[in-house]
Amino acid sequence: MIMDYNSLKVELLCSGVKVPDEIWYRKGGAGPAAGRYFQVPSGAAVNIPVQGKFIERSPFRLESVDGKWALYRDDDFYCEMTPIPQPEFYKMKTTNGIPMWKIALVHGTDCLSTTVDQTCIYWRDGRQCKFCGIELSLEYDTTIKRKSPEQLVEVTRATKDEGRANHMTLTIGSQDTPAEECAILSETVRSIKEQFDIPIHVQTEPVEKMHMEELFASGVDTIGIHIESFDKDIMKKICPGKSGIYYDGVWQSAVDIFGRDQVSSFVIAGLGETDENIIQGCEMLSSIGIVPFVVPLRPIAKTPLADWSPPLPERMIPLYRRIGEIMKRNGVSPLRNRAGCVRCGCCSAISEFF
Repeated sequence: MIMDYNSLKVELLCSGVKVPDEIWYRKGGAGPAAGRYFQVPSGAAVNIPVQGKFIERSPFRLESVDGKWALYRDDDFYCEMTPIPQPEFYKMKTTNGIPMWKIALVHGTDCLSTTVDQTCIYWRDGRQCKFCGIELSLEYDTTIKRKSPEQLVEVTRATKDEGRANHMTLTIGSQDTPAEECAILSETVRSIKEQFDIPIHVQTEPVEKMHMEELFASGVDTIGIHIESFDKDIMKKICPGKSGIYYDGVWQSAVDIFGRDQVSSFVIAGLGETDENIIQGCEMLSSIGIVPFVVPLRPIAKTPLADWSPPLPERMIPLYRRIGEIMKRNGVSPLRNRAGCVRCGCCSAISEFF
């Protein structure tokens, strides 16, 4: 039987998988959390959801058999899955006694990732994005509020010594001003780049051109400026703090500074939008050189969307095919992206369908 592993990746992203209760997964987080990293037989890595009410309906389950992980579909063996091992540096501490896994985590096979500041101004007045669990990580005590440049340099060194970091992702919660976000990120990137030759991706709200130039000068290689949804009514309801923010001119400036294929935008499918809404948005993004990083909704426990379900794979597979065709037509390639979520690719099937 010839298996379509690209479609399998989408099915796993959308359906999740039942796993033994003792399996570790990341709780909270600013991005697609509550998952475990595995590789399908084709070698593609995937951040598989393992938590949420929708998991109860999943046809997939993983079992450890003779030291190997077997994926079952409707109780029939489907294929063997390769778990991406936990890094050894998770057992280490920084010089000031903080467990290194609270400072940064390895996403996928080789992307060292962290949220530099784990707080967000929109959580203070109830306008946070309803899918986001950024401050829940503090409640779970799985991270610390602010990671200093010195701590991140230490963890980067440990990760590189182990051979687990070939690129980095630095995110940040929305601060009092976008300029403050950029200043924090720039300081961190400069400290890391002084010690290591490693591509770095940052994610920030839309900022003025001068602040993007500051990020670029500090050593940032790629940038993510996330729209989340092209549907304005959905943005008002799901992302009230970010609703109404102007993106268009900012995106063009980002491409002018960082180059084609080095700017990306998360687009979340499953918030109530239409396929055509996503297609039109991806056409616009790719036409100016931006990679549309389309991901299915990842419901996170204790968020307002905790009981929602991701879109069905029957919807996402043809959607990914269309987006892949759009990117090719507009000359945009996720495979040329140098660092971050697009290069990691575990939470989306954009690269596979491209």
